[in-house]
Order: sequence, then structure tokens, then C-alpha cells
Amino acid sequence: MNIEKEIPLLEEIFASWQSVIGDEYMGYRNHVYRMIHFCFALHECDAETHEKIIIAAAFHDIGIWIEDTVDYIPPSLPPAKAYLEERGLMDWWPEIELMITEHHKIRQYKGEFPLVEVFRKGDLVDFSLGAVKFGIPKTYIQEVKTVFDNEDFHKNLMKRAGRWFLKHPLNPAPMMKW
Repeated sequence: MNIEKEIPLLEEIFASWQSVIGDEYMGYRNHVYRMIHFCFALHECDAETHEKIIIAAAFHDIGIWIEDTVDYIPPSLPPAKAYLEERGLMDWWPEIELMITEHHKIRQYKGEFPLVEVFRKGDLVDFSLGAVKFGIPKTYIQEVKTVFDNEDFHKNLMKRAGRWFLKHPLNPAPMMKW
């Protein structure tokens, strides 16, 4: 399994979001790189599938910084849709929308787009810091984590989650789905 240290499409998408993300940019960038690599390890990708994963990954958590919220899935959707519209890829929208909206689904996704489940698993491998592997070799997970350092991504998420919980104790994890 190859590790792509720089993915031009991802860097192109991120170029316009770096200032919005601010000090947490490298953490988010590296999280996205890790999850993309875990998706690629879980699923044989042709060029189109490769591109869909990259696009969905770039936008999947962006709402955290757009709205400064832990309830970030709804605000993550408009920029992803706008990106697809600008490039004439709106036929991909139903699948990419589900990849984003279902990436924190607790149970397996069993709908019409198998890539949604691959994406959910890839994110969970990274979110769990590699504790959940879905068959990806531990050595590969460690290699990816070494190339793309955490840069306090998980720590920053926990700080945001703590602030959210204090304000919304009855809705502690709005991004999670059954």
C-alpha cells in the first residue's frame, strides 16, 4: 500500500480553506490525508472512486470551522455541493452527500452506495487512533500516522466537544447517527 505524501487535488481544495481553518489547519489536513489512505487501503479504487473519496474527505468536517460548531455536518454540505457544481460533477452529489452525512454512523451503512461504508470505516480508523482497523495492517496504520502527524487534531476536537457539552448537555454528540 502506497502512501501519497501530497495529493494535488486535495491540496487544491484546501488552498481556499486554509485561512478559515487557521491554526488547526495542519491537524485537519493530516486527518484528511490519514483517512483517505485508510479508505484506499479498504477499497480498490479506480480514478473516479479515488476522486470521490478525496473530495468528500476534504469537506467532511469543514463545518467545524465554517460555523465554529461540533454540529458540523450540515454546514459541511454546502461547500462540497458548490465545489461539485463548479466542476460539473453534480451527478456525484447524492453519493458524496451520503459519504459526508453518514461518516459518523455508528452502525454499518447498507444503502445503495458502497463507498459510503468505506468512507465511514476510513474515518473511524483515524478517529479511533487506529484502535479500530477493519483489517488494515497495524504496520500500515502506523506508517500513515508517522507520515501525517496528528498535530493535535484529536486534542482540538476534544476541546471543542467539551465546550459544546457545557452549552448542550442534552445533545452531546450531534454529529453521531445510529
